Amino acid sequence: MYDWTYLDGTGAEVGRSDRFSDPEAAEDWISTAWQDLAERGIEHVELVDRVRERRVYRMGLESDE
Repeated sequence: MYDWTYLDGTGAEVGRSDRFSDPEAAEDWISTAWQDLAERGIEHVELVDRVRERRVYRMGLESDE
């Protein structure tokens, strides 16, 4: 199971996404949800493998505009 941890500008956790069965499903979801998250003040997200309890990767949500 995978989910996204939402982080604010200080790196503090401020929420999590629903869980996904695989990383591809989680990445598909974030590709459409990132702008809404950024508008809500989320600055970074981390994809987390909850079975192994490890971070897969972290990315910022800034726009290139």
